[in-house]
Amino acid sequence: MFSLSDNLFKRSGLALIAVLWIVVLITIIVTVIAKASMIDTRITLVSAEQVRANWACRAGIETAIAVLNDDDKEYDGYADLWYENPIDFNDIELDQSFFTVKVIDEAGKLNINTATKKQLLVLPYMTDEIADSILDWRDGNDNIRPGGAEAGFYLNLQNGYQIRNGNFKTIRELLRVKDMTEELLYGSSDYYGWVDYLTCYSYDTNSDATGTAKVDINSANERDLSTNLEISPAQAKWIVENRSYNSVGDLLKNNAPTEPRPSSGRGNQSQQIDRQTFFEIVDKVTIASTDKMFGRVNINTASKVVLMALFEENEDVVNEIITFRGGAAAGFIGLSDIGDIKSLSNSDIRKYLNMLTVRSGVFTVRSHALLTATEAVSSIEAVVDRNQSPVEIIYYHSGANN
Repeated sequence: MFSLSDNLFKRSGLALIAVLWIVVLITIIVTVIAKASMIDTRITLVSAEQVRANWACRAGIETAIAVLNDDDKEYDGYADLWYENPIDFNDIELDQSFFTVKVIDEAGKLNINTATKKQLLVLPYMTDEIADSILDWRDGNDNIRPGGAEAGFYLNLQNGYQIRNGNFKTIRELLRVKDMTEELLYGSSDYYGWVDYLTCYSYDTNSDATGTAKVDINSANERDLSTNLEISPAQAKWIVENRSYNSVGDLLKNNAPTEPRPSSGRGNQSQQIDRQTFFEIVDKVTIASTDKMFGRVNINTASKVVLMALFEENEDVVNEIITFRGGAAAGFIGLSDIGDIKSLSNSDIRKYLNMLTVRSGVFTVRSHALLTATEAVSSIEAVVDRNQSPVEIIYYHSGANN
């Protein structure tokens, strides 16, 4: 038999065990709460740091916009600060973070909304089928090109969608086109992708270098032509007699003389535009009254691949352009300078002039930021139009990694 003391001892032991279990349970609960609190704190910290990284990245975008605003807009080339600016763009310190910025001229690319099939086929790895599909995607009809695709093809895909049948809105829209792949668009470690050669944003303003509206050779009268272009009445009369023009280059006929011919003295006679006069007025004239001229390629900033596509593999012209802009401090400062490209014939000028510019207005800005304490990073890509006031952001994509 157990004595009373034994029972008390046994009860005391059970009580102790119960207390110990309670202590263990409390410890577990406290530990779980502490860990949850630490996780919440960590999540809050990471979120806060990511916000800081995003704002540092946005600071890079705003810095680039400020540089673009301050830049001389009369012409653009590799000598401009937006192109290479280590003081403002490379590893810039900001409140325990660093941002780096790269600015890319969209006018230095071939515009996919205006490019011809022949031009597209010059791009690396381009095929007839993809070129036809690109043209079918942007046209406004349902007529299928030999290698292309129209609405029926896209609607019958497993996850069907509508064809645009209009201009591309972003260059990444190319991924929706038949036979397109991410590797073709973005490239690989071995080659550049088409994103480096194609754009859908480029345009030039229909004004001269001073911002004055150009003279429309399809509508201006003889007096305005003579006064505003500083040409003779006889030359103004010839311009009126020979309109309608599909290109400013149409002013330059194959048989155009090199220099102005002596006047006959007869006030009612017209005088053909010569090559010298043409290049004196080429930056002042237009064939349209619209504010924007889409698809112009800046010959100062276009790569050789883009120039080869633009000039349809005329390597003599491309090499001479690259040599000229490399030897000049500022490159081409106006379309008048293309008169120095001897391999460009009068017929070439008529064909290509409407596709050329020396100015840029739309730029892609890529900003990357790093926080020094936590190594949180952020990246932003924005397409900005500096021709608008204030500068307009027409595309914005933020991607962040920890």
